[in-house]
Amino acid sequence: MRCLFACTADAYKITDLATELKKSFQVASEKDVIHVALDNGTVFYFDYGCLVLWGLSNEQEKEFISIVKPFEVTPLATPIEDYMSFTSGEAFKIVNDEIVLANNSTLTILAASHSLAQSVKLDAFEKSVDQTVESMRHLPEQMAKQGRIGLSRRQIRRKMGELFIERNSINLHSDILDKPEFFWVYPEVEPVYTMIANYLDLSPRVEVLNQRLGVVHELFDMLNSELNHQQTSRLEWIIIILIFIEVGITLMKDVFRWI
Repeated sequence: MRCLFACTADAYKITDLATELKKSFQVASEKDVIHVALDNGTVFYFDYGCLVLWGLSNEQEKEFISIVKPFEVTPLATPIEDYMSFTSGEAFKIVNDEIVLANNSTLTILAASHSLAQSVKLDAFEKSVDQTVESMRHLPEQMAKQGRIGLSRRQIRRKMGELFIERNSINLHSDILDKPEFFWVYPEVEPVYTMIANYLDLSPRVEVLNQRLGVVHELFDMLNSELNHQQTSRLEWIIIILIFIEVGITLMKDVFRWI
């Protein structure tokens, strides 16, 4: 059977979504996650814009992805999806992208879902940062070749704004990638979360993401330095022009006096 996990938005209006789902399905909800129990599978919605679907048909997957759309906050232009297969076995393990569940308890599946949702959210962060860095990679090259950035002050400010928004957006949501508080209450299922998190390399990927954010920070500093340089150069030219005007006025006075 298939487990699909996807990130479709920055966040969900989780309370409103729970209210809507309760009209048609058996739903249990907390402040940050919604559980929908079905005859052939289960669905979890996480308030940070991710959902995990276990054992559903393709039609059901599309249905539950479409249900959440009216409750998305800042939807992604292209939703990010990934999947694994899962089955039952004597002991919990994960091998070759197949999750083996020792039991089908809601707590076990939710523990696994936390790590899967974090992984696909991290995918969204990684893609966003990579696109930002890629769109501005020509700026350092331009600086190296020409000694300056061929952008107007207005364009530089816009680029700085884009970098600032990108960096702050991820920094503000970085706690999403921490170990969920859920495991303070249910420590017995934490090994399930940890095993999948290790398999998906969550910690190393978070470190790489922070390094990429460091690159964004350096780009921001470079643009800020270029903007300050342009402002300084502008002031220097203004001073030079004023000096020339003053010299001209002085010469004109001398000429008129001589005449």
